[in-house]
Amino acid sequence: MGGRHDGPVTSSSLPARSVAVAEALTAAGIPGEIVVLPDSARTAAEAAAALGCAVGAIANSLVFRCDGEPLLVMTGGAHRVDTDYLARQLGTGAITRASADQVREATGQAIGGVAPTGHPAPLRTVVDTALQQYEVLWAAAGHPHTVVPMSYEELLRVTAGTPSAVTAD
Repeated sequence: MGGRHDGPVTSSSLPARSVAVAEALTAAGIPGEIVVLPDSARTAAEAAAALGCAVGAIANSLVFRCDGEPLLVMTGGAHRVDTDYLARQLGTGAITRASADQVREATGQAIGGVAPTGHPAPLRTVVDTALQQYEVLWAAAGHPHTVVPMSYEELLRVTAGTPSAVTAD
């Protein structure tokens, strides 16, 4: 399932945080073109409705705290992260939700627009294996109105992420 948008997007028409994401995608060899949506894609449901795709194909970027460091978890919009399960999978201490300030500090981006890349420094990342079922994933691109398409393999590559189930189901 693809998305729809009107005309090409140039870096001059992108929000500043999305420009950083576009540069990181290019550096990683990811061809996806950032799409600027007319309305907010702050939630997976909003993004899926705007793109005409399944909610599960929205690759949410969720930031947690784990062993004193940020942990980025990429999971589908229809999936919830079981932090106890994930900590057991990773063999780590407790995983807790990051505050809005911690998210911005770790990613340089606000909740609702956090991209899988384009952060001030690389983040330890887990990519939910449930995302493999979608041919095209849509991830936020640094701003609540921007998204970028990519495959599961591209998401793994751009994040240097560890594939893992994030819940026991």
